[in-house]
Amino acid sequence: MQVAQPVLAVLGRAEFAGNLLKLPGELDRKLYTQVDKVLVAAGGKWSRKAAAHLFAGDARAALEPIFATGKVINEKQELGAFFSPPAVADRVIALAELERGMQVLEPSAGHGALAARALLAGCEVDCIEVNDRHVSMLCSTAYRNVVFADFLKLEPQQIYDRVLMNPPFGRQADIRHVLHAAKFLRAGGRLVAVMSAGVRYRVNRLSTEFRAFVESRDGEFEDLPSDSFRASGTSVSTCLVRFDSDEIPF
Repeated sequence: MQVAQPVLAVLGRAEFAGNLLKLPGELDRKLYTQVDKVLVAAGGKWSRKAAAHLFAGDARAALEPIFATGKVINEKQELGAFFSPPAVADRVIALAELERGMQVLEPSAGHGALAARALLAGCEVDCIEVNDRHVSMLCSTAYRNVVFADFLKLEPQQIYDRVLMNPPFGRQADIRHVLHAAKFLRAGGRLVAVMSAGVRYRVNRLSTEFRAFVESRDGEFEDLPSDSFRASGTSVSTCLVRFDSDEIPF
């Protein structure tokens, strides 16, 4: 969408500090609403505690395309992907049971909401991302590797203790992404993913076989509250899946 000049002017006066963006002074309600809409579309979320908009990665990098083009594209809707809100990311991390020094992968990393938390937990973190603007943002953080690639086209390497992911949902792409990601786990590793809730009840072959796959690894599904992704621009129903790897080759 085209960004109005008054909104660009406000963003141009904003203060940046890592993943924080602070708006300048007091704005009238109408202008603030317009500015907030742009920031949310760019991946930001208002934090009352920080008195700033928070981004998963570098805030300035997230806004650079807007300053360059005067436009913002809600890529979450275009690509069928919705960035992980803090509460969802925190639950993924809890289920992952991370330990310092673990090798962690976030495929289709987007803004790195899961990767950033793994990094804070003392893990060695790799990210894979197909969007070049997101790659630039991810590269501004101290991840071990950031790979610019289509995840589904990469040859698996069974080297990771944990895979944390929030894949695209469109046309059951989440199932294909999770099955591919499972091939990156070392024996005894664990995968935790955000998925469309449809994976729990659809009766088509792909969904049925996926549920059997999760069950074969003593995995679990956990429903997320219906409004979990409201801040990310969707009311899509979601769940979490967790399963551990074994020594059986895929």
